[in-house]
Amino acid sequence: MTERLLIKALSGGKNTKIITLNGKKITKMPSALGKLPGLKTLALQNNLIPKVCPELCNLTQLTTLNLGNNLLEEVPEEMKYLVSLKNLHLAGNRICRFAPGACDGLQNLILLNLNNNHLTQLPQEVSRLKSLTHMSINFNQLASIPRELCFLKNLSELQLNYNQLKCIPEEIKFLKKLQKLLLARNNIGVLPKELCDLKKLRILDIAGNIIRIFPSGFQDLKLREFYCEGNPLFLQWPEIAKQQENVWSLQEITSRFVINHPAENNPFLMDAMEWYPEIRRIISQRKTCAVCGQYFITTWLECVQFVPPPKAWKISKNLQLVPVRALVCSYKCFTQRDPNLFGIARV
Repeated sequence: MTERLLIKALSGGKNTKIITLNGKKITKMPSALGKLPGLKTLALQNNLIPKVCPELCNLTQLTTLNLGNNLLEEVPEEMKYLVSLKNLHLAGNRICRFAPGACDGLQNLILLNLNNNHLTQLPQEVSRLKSLTHMSINFNQLASIPRELCFLKNLSELQLNYNQLKCIPEEIKFLKKLQKLLLARNNIGVLPKELCDLKKLRILDIAGNIIRIFPSGFQDLKLREFYCEGNPLFLQWPEIAKQQENVWSLQEITSRFVINHPAENNPFLMDAMEWYPEIRRIISQRKTCAVCGQYFITTWLECVQFVPPPKAWKISKNLQLVPVRALVCSYKCFTQRDPNLFGIARV
């Protein structure tokens, strides 16, 4: 059956534009394909092909190549000769590396699908995919994202679900056209503040990570869809302040005065510090507001600002935004977290 299809295709010569040989149990890519230089679409998915044939280099007019669900172990070097290629599907293989130079000629590539492979890293050469708009590398083993990927200025969709990512490079801010970012089921603990520079971002999925709080400015993103379930948001609840009253205690007022007026410039305070060791003990427990730098003992809410979530956001139904934007030292003092963050709590 496969042979008959190839013979028919070959009889068309340069006029043959599309070949589909999906699910034919092919174990070797037919070298006869090299005799079809005018081929535009080649579909060989769901076969048993372990590597491409050298003749693939002749298909310089090929725009779509589908080798999904085969036995490939690398993105082959022959790809660099496919200078017209726009769509490359390599999902469901055993790919764990890019062959040297594989990205060199793919200047017109728009879509790259590498889902369900064994990649642990991406080469710096991905930066050569200048026209790329959609990249999908779900279900791999990526531990990091190369900063070079963030220089793909035309990228509008990036899917990295189900990997082993621990962080996102701050260079993410250079993906100015990014509209869809999927990072679900990784090991990400902190989102970089540069994420907030993505003004065109509309869909963000960070479900199933270990994120507790979000960067300042996060609420300004114009998201349409936002998914964050499965994160330990506020896993450690804020500690209860010692003073619950709406007014400062006399001890708080006195302690702030003593702390903020150096004793060496005030003889009265010098005597008090000498005769009352308890004062020194209390002052030694002072904390500092991360925003204004003032000292305090128990509570400090002067710099707290609560920010409501944008009404346009579509969020997970089992979550409620509690946008506590930390211009706050109370985050640092009560939760020991970065004070320049914005948090979400589970209800």
